[in-house]
Amino acid sequence: MSTAERLPLTRALLSVFDKTGIVDLARTLADGGVEIVSTGSTGSTLREAGIAVTDVETVTGFPEMLDGRVKTLHPRIHGGILADQRLAAHQEQLKAHQISPFDLVVVNLYPFTETVAAGGSFDEIIEKIDVGGPTMVRAAAKNFASLAVVVDPEGYQIAAEAAAAGGFTLAERQQLATIAFTRTAEYDEAISDWMLEQLDGPAEAGSAGLEQDELEDDADLSILDLSDADAAELGITATLRYGENPHQRARLAVTDERAPGLAGAEQLGGKEMSYNNYVDADAAVRAAHDHWLPAVAVVKHNNPCGIAVAGQDEDIAHAHARAHGTDPVSAYGGVIASNRPVTLAMAQQVGPVFTEVILAPDYEDEALALLRTKKNLRILRLPGQYSRGVEMREIWGGMLIQDSDTIAADGDDPVQWTLAAGEAADDATLADLAFAWRSVRAVKSNAILLARDSAAVGLGMGQVNRLDSCRLAVARANTLGTHAEGEQAPERARGAVAASDAFFPFADGAQILIDAGVRAIVQPGGSIRDEEVLEACRAAGVTMYLTGTRHFAH
Repeated sequence: MSTAERLPLTRALLSVFDKTGIVDLARTLADGGVEIVSTGSTGSTLREAGIAVTDVETVTGFPEMLDGRVKTLHPRIHGGILADQRLAAHQEQLKAHQISPFDLVVVNLYPFTETVAAGGSFDEIIEKIDVGGPTMVRAAAKNFASLAVVVDPEGYQIAAEAAAAGGFTLAERQQLATIAFTRTAEYDEAISDWMLEQLDGPAEAGSAGLEQDELEDDADLSILDLSDADAAELGITATLRYGENPHQRARLAVTDERAPGLAGAEQLGGKEMSYNNYVDADAAVRAAHDHWLPAVAVVKHNNPCGIAVAGQDEDIAHAHARAHGTDPVSAYGGVIASNRPVTLAMAQQVGPVFTEVILAPDYEDEALALLRTKKNLRILRLPGQYSRGVEMREIWGGMLIQDSDTIAADGDDPVQWTLAAGEAADDATLADLAFAWRSVRAVKSNAILLARDSAAVGLGMGQVNRLDSCRLAVARANTLGTHAEGEQAPERARGAVAASDAFFPFADGAQILIDAGVRAIVQPGGSIRDEEVLEACRAAGVTMYLTGTRHFAH
């Protein structure tokens, strides 16, 4: 991205509760000639460090009011944030009202969840419900066309690098805006959860919020209603804050004490695990452990948003960098699983990215120490070798039980594949196809995975038809990814290989991949229109292998 395509940084608004790293960032901005506008405590911190600051009250003409509840809620602040600088009318209005626009907003929010977790009083918790902070964050995120927003210390390095490069690119501003909206959504959800708990009344320990006399009939008792002592006899090891949604109760049970797996993982740091954390962690572990080479998977909402492997003798950090590069936007707030011990180099890469959970067989001492500095990051050490025999899923009135889907069938070995169209793949292409085939089974069906150099570059998942999954995989490959070094990687579908978890019912899905420049495809085959699909590949000179094995993940 050239400097001309970046918006120069001339004025920044800094207002943070957590002062970690803010002095270094402010000094970098000031050294680059950026005017810094700041609120009370942040401004005091920066002045003590010898950095010139313009107070917010100097800009607004009003002092902070109501014990700090009102300080940035003013047109001279929000006009500078919300003005769409592409519009001449907005620029004229700013000039008429003598409002200077901002190019960067750096805000982190009052520690609401931390105050709740620390046992704060009702009034203390209420005072930690941030108003001005989320308002500025949302305003800046909405107006990413004109400015950038950074919401936590983990993003300061991005801001510093942008300042050195001459400003933020549009792609960088949009990515940061996405992160900002995610953060304010999570913040509001935490407040909503707490408020709902106050309406219901505090739950008794071990009762999951229900008193015995609230139950209509003893016959309706479920495992969620058992006392802690009775539940322990059934292997229940924890009562979770809530289930998939705040109104659902949830517990954790170990079903096999000899091989407890994820349910028995040792937590080495961070907040308590939630129901959704466990669901995403299980998907991430499965995705990473499908590979025998060093592998890292990044999962969000039970779907991979990045998978990559490194060479047998390479640092696991290499796999992580490329897995993160699949889709850095979705990786924010995700779950990371590694099938090798986490090294210091990998921990240093994880550090700047907001991550919910990281799981690995082990951690280097220095890596663990670094990860523990991220107080909200849940760090899990997995016991034993990954394996699972059967899977169970409850349905109304019963239970479905099946063998776990594993990479074991003959169709999973490229030696057993049938070359059905195009020329035989060379060794490098075949290795990419094998990687894609191993990886696509972790993606919710209908699943399409594009890969190159043993890393996913585009994922189409969970669609109700394969055609949409093909479109999604190509679109995500060409718009969302980066190289490991952080540069934008456009048109990544061209020259990639593709895997489909089930057959193409028509040729149109394969044609989308072909038109995008995919050079080889692997799929199970078995459609009554297989010949039409193969003919499309032959006409385009695209290689296609058939495996004879399907890997749906519903």
